[in-house]
Amino acid sequence: MRRAVVLATAWVLGCGRSPSFGEREPFIPRDTAEVLARVPAVGVDARARERAALRKALAGHAGQLDMALRLARLEIEASRVLGEPRYLGRAQAALRPWWDLATPPPGVRLVRATFHHARRDFPAALEDLDAVVKEDPGNVDAWLLRAEVLGVRGEHAEAARSCARLTALTSSLTVAVCEARVRSLAGHSRKAHALLSEALRRSERSQESRTRALATLAEAAALAGDVGLAERYFLRALSLDSKDYAARAAYADLLLDAGRAREAAVVVMDHTQDDRLLLRHALAENALGSSRASEVTQALSRRFEESRLRGDSLLAREEARFALQVEKAPEKALRLAQAVWASQREPWDVRLLIEAALAAGRPEAARPALDFLQASGCEDPGLVFLAERVRSLLP
Repeated sequence: MRRAVVLATAWVLGCGRSPSFGEREPFIPRDTAEVLARVPAVGVDARARERAALRKALAGHAGQLDMALRLARLEIEASRVLGEPRYLGRAQAALRPWWDLATPPPGVRLVRATFHHARRDFPAALEDLDAVVKEDPGNVDAWLLRAEVLGVRGEHAEAARSCARLTALTSSLTVAVCEARVRSLAGHSRKAHALLSEALRRSERSQESRTRALATLAEAAALAGDVGLAERYFLRALSLDSKDYAARAAYADLLLDAGRAREAAVVVMDHTQDDRLLLRHALAENALGSSRASEVTQALSRRFEESRLRGDSLLAREEARFALQVEKAPEKALRLAQAVWASQREPWDVRLLIEAALAAGRPEAARPALDFLQASGCEDPGLVFLAERVRSLLP
């Protein structure tokens, strides 16, 4: 369905041709508000029905802030769960009357920051988050998101300070998840695991909290090099929330690194509406040399092209991995990895920059990653090994 809608839209906008239409001129709407087609919502879930009802209600009452905030949050959740970027645009549209205000009403800043985080626009997200926590120092969601954004950017000390502000505001398990996530991003995954496993053992919190904790523990164990323990945590986390696509993608990565491509394909194959999981499917099928490899690879290439047409860089990391591991185009992979490095510093960003530099025969291009690992005191064995390998090739 998603692919069909994209292709139909491309034809309408004159970006492609359909043999059934011969040489007819493409129809180009004169007004961006013109409706091209209405697709009935068949078999949708309760959240989808609620979103549709809210959109309809807001069409006649666009100034209803509470209603607009509810819709925007649901649209962002749908984007995360379904792996579909267009829902982010819908979230922005719901809050259009307040979106560009320098001082928007309460609630808008946090939704706007969440939107910017999802779009990987970290400076804009931090600007809004700093304003939120200044106005409302007790806002748990804002401190959590601020810690996440800072951690992804490699600003680990400031991220840890955001986690510390949560101590008097929320559960000890939520604080421990925040702190463990930051420690893992800084390359101290064994310490992160020790901290969080003890907090989880003592906790009787909700399923949602335990799921987040288990997924964080799984990623920490994977970075620390304990494949068996990481796999057990991933399976437990996914048994509680099968739609945690970030955890599913990380589990697939663990299997791919372990040479278990067939199992990785099984983990992701029914969830490839998410672009991250389609990448893992393509990596698995190509590693297996299967008959499906070409089909999946072409589907992923189309996703990258769609992302470029939207003008976003949401799939830059995925495209760098694709260029390196599937296309075998190390220079392209290095260029993409360097672009990603300009805004974020997660372990996969470090790994990609180093691996692409090595594959391209340009070890000196990995120096930013080496400096970053040294500054953070990284102890994770996989990254330490890569760093030592690069250093051995430098003058």
